[in-house]
Amino acid sequence: MRADFKVVLDACILANYGVANLLLLLAEKPRLYLPVWSDEILAETRRTQVGKLGWEDRLADRFQSQLRSQFPESMVIDYEYRVVDCGNDPKDRHVLACAIHCRAELVLTFNLRDFKEEALAPWRIQAVHPQDYLLTLFELEPLLVMHQLGAISQKRGMLVEDHLIDLGRFLPSFASRLLDELES
Repeated sequence: MRADFKVVLDACILANYGVANLLLLLAEKPRLYLPVWSDEILAETRRTQVGKLGWEDRLADRFQSQLRSQFPESMVIDYEYRVVDCGNDPKDRHVLACAIHCRAELVLTFNLRDFKEEALAPWRIQAVHPQDYLLTLFELEPLLVMHQLGAISQKRGMLVEDHLIDLGRFLPSFASRLLDELES
């Protein structure tokens, strides 16, 4: 991985605070990749946080503000004209259009069914589950991934093992692999 390797984070990733927190820490210096998104992705993130996950408006607004201030280079603009070229699920065409426009090679999403391979192949873009990407990052930079997990766990006042068990609800293979590493 290179620090300028662009990865679109879908709203379902950003709305999941535990997963997003780890991914975003790995995008801080020393950066393993460059996360990218659009205003539409961020708006969908906020709607999900408030409408489905019960976040208070002020927390969702603060999250958005932090994303914009900590990752100003991550905002993709002027991609909308690409939507008509996208053949994936209509409600997620804006995500693929964002990836095409900024030349990202990956879209991280839990909703792989909305990003069929045949719709992505012409653009040489892949949709990847976050646990698969995190496993790749762990293979490349195990110490950094473990360090960031430790930092999150310490901030939350919990053991790394307990934090991995929590993450296991969304990232079972990743959590299992790292728990095995900790036991060995």
